[in-house]
Amino acid sequence: MKAKAFDVNLFKKILRYTKPYKNRYYGVIVFAILLSIFAALRPYLLQITVDTYIKSASKSGLLLYVTIMGLALILEVLSQFYFVYWANWLGQDIIKDIRKKLFKHMLSFRMKYFDNAPVGQLVTRSVSDIEQIARIFSQGLFMIISDLMKMLVCLLIMFYMNWQLSMIVVLAMPVLVYFTRIFQKKMQVAFEEVRTQVANMNTFVQERVTGMKIVQLFNREQIEYENFKEINQKHNKAWIKTILYNSIFFPIADIISSITLGIVVLYGGFQIIDGNPFTTVGQMISYTMFIGMLFNPLRQIADKFNEMQMGMIAANRVFDILDSTADVQTDGEKTISHFEGNIRFENVRFSYVDNQEVLKGINLSVNAGETIAIVGSTGAGKSTIINLLNRFYEINSGAIYIDNQNINDFKLENLRTQIAIVLQDVFLFADTIHNNITLNNPAISRDEVIAAAKKIGVHKFIKSLPDGYDYDVKERGVMLSSGQRQLIAFLRAYVSNPSILILDEATSSIDTYSEELIQKATETITKGRTSIVIAHRLATIVNADKIIVMDKGMIVEEGSHQELVIKEDGYYKNLYDSQFAVEKLE
Repeated sequence: MKAKAFDVNLFKKILRYTKPYKNRYYGVIVFAILLSIFAALRPYLLQITVDTYIKSASKSGLLLYVTIMGLALILEVLSQFYFVYWANWLGQDIIKDIRKKLFKHMLSFRMKYFDNAPVGQLVTRSVSDIEQIARIFSQGLFMIISDLMKMLVCLLIMFYMNWQLSMIVVLAMPVLVYFTRIFQKKMQVAFEEVRTQVANMNTFVQERVTGMKIVQLFNREQIEYENFKEINQKHNKAWIKTILYNSIFFPIADIISSITLGIVVLYGGFQIIDGNPFTTVGQMISYTMFIGMLFNPLRQIADKFNEMQMGMIAANRVFDILDSTADVQTDGEKTISHFEGNIRFENVRFSYVDNQEVLKGINLSVNAGETIAIVGSTGAGKSTIINLLNRFYEINSGAIYIDNQNINDFKLENLRTQIAIVLQDVFLFADTIHNNITLNNPAISRDEVIAAAKKIGVHKFIKSLPDGYDYDVKERGVMLSSGQRQLIAFLRAYVSNPSILILDEATSSIDTYSEELIQKATETITKGRTSIVIAHRLATIVNADKIIVMDKGMIVEEGSHQELVIKEDGYYKNLYDSQFAVEKLE
């Protein structure tokens, strides 16, 4: 959605964030008024000094008015200091509040939102776009108000001094306003393109840096470099367009200002030579200052309006996310300290994409304390069941119950606190081992982490690392092997003491030594709690209380390993013979 040249409703939304800082907001306006008065006062005082005291050779009067002008200058400087400082301070506090609200809002989105929104684009919205909003206050709104007030005070004093010279200046101003308006319209379109290209570049770079291993593994360096050159060129062209418009406008504005000054000097000079008593040398000198004070702000207003426009465009993008409620998950009201662990799916249907069902009427029951394994080919819907149990996505129809209570009735935080997941692709933050295990939960102590690590057999591995539990694993845990990351994920799940444990192919890509540790960890953490295992390794399937076999979004078989493996032409038997028998022989 394109931003309007000036969207009043959007501007009102932004101004709402000034309410907690209303004293500072009004203070900025007061200092803007004082700044305009003191700035416009100096040329007027200069005119009086020249026409009254220099002309009459009054040294005492000259000294007095020069002192007054110095005092006015000091007050102008102080007003400008507080005006600029408070305006920037206000802008930073506002974007701090917006950024917090935006991040909190994003945390409430369904996973479907993140499936469709590029990460780089969300980073742009959360960082650079919000930073641009601050410029509405620091370089846009208040600067424009200050300049308009300064121009108004200057015009009032000028007409009071000499209305004829003032009319020359006023007649020239619409010409500059006309060019300013054209400039503003062109820049609005240009800046929209700039923000689009910045978001595209952020998305591209983020994806390639994250997937650098794939880029290098498949020799994509030159291809991705050429793609980047193309995106970078578009970004460059967008900025060049803004530079071109600036290069055209500001010389035109300078020419109009200079021509106006020349006409004033010419007309005023003739008036003085002809002996017109209403035009004085002091007025001529002060008018050269007034013209600069009128035309420079008028010229700069276009630039400041552009800053404000960029802020408005950025705000439009940010509020598009803030105003989005369709992707926000509904929260229940119920909380419970501990689930027994009975799970039931009743005719659950679900699709990631409309009209493309992934689950087709799933009916499934898991008793408290049971360990069930879910097997099936890729795309059968195994991981989808896990996603729905955690309410990462909302089902199309049917219902999911835990302990005979619809999961939609639980508070999301409470529901997810009771369920721990160990994924195949473990995500670790750029932080210490300890913080990645506890996720900075203050309720989990260092002693509890160490005791849990010893219990599931990973303490020795962690202590072997430099700095042990304080070892920094760097971004995404790159300092650890895949097996080591899995062990950390198991410990993370264990210390959270969940009622329900989910292992999503958690042993599919690890070495033999890590597998032995993980098998021990699995036995420990599944004991006494409901466990769901997306199965990959033979040992996990054999030990499960029940095996669920899925194909194309449906449950096609259900039973123990012993029951299913003897079923002639059964789906599980065929799967076992073709896939798992090889593993058994190994």
